[in-house]
Amino acid sequence: MRIIRGKLKSRRIGVPKSFPSRPTTDFAKEGLFNIIEHQSELENGVVLDLCSGTGNIAFEFISRGAKNVTCVDNNFFCIKHIRQAASQFDVDNQIALVKDDIISHLQKNVNKYDIIFCDPPYDLDIHKQVHQLIFEKNLLNTEGFLIIEHGKKTNLQLLDFFKFERTFGNVIFSFFKIEND
Repeated sequence: MRIIRGKLKSRRIGVPKSFPSRPTTDFAKEGLFNIIEHQSELENGVVLDLCSGTGNIAFEFISRGAKNVTCVDNNFFCIKHIRQAASQFDVDNQIALVKDDIISHLQKNVNKYDIIFCDPPYDLDIHKQVHQLIFEKNLLNTEGFLIIEHGKKTNLQLLDFFKFERTFGNVIFSFFKIEND
């Protein structure tokens, strides 16, 4: 995996074969960030990355100008891997690491974010619960949006604040945003 654009462009994120998470492919990530850059200003943004895994998405956000990213994952090895990569890329001061279950984290979270990205394991049926908690707790800043990555067996189009989805191979990104009139 590589960082596609920005100040960390072309840096590689090495991941052991036995890593306990499925990283978003470079193809899907490139498509995702093309959409994000047309929907939002990333410069100085505050991002929450749920089910961070390798940190692949978090580092792309930082590379493209996000002020800080909070990475939440319940796996110790994922948190350790992100910490090591953040140190290697000299962006430790822009990443906050939280080892926690994402539902538990959302239930006690009081911070607001410009972008919340969530990539749970495709077979874990928590997409709707994550969506519900984020909007019930009002965790998005004005003009902020939620992006949930999921597989083809999951349909989130009927959830509140759904705007659109984009498919890249087997990866689907659903975008949610409260429209402020």
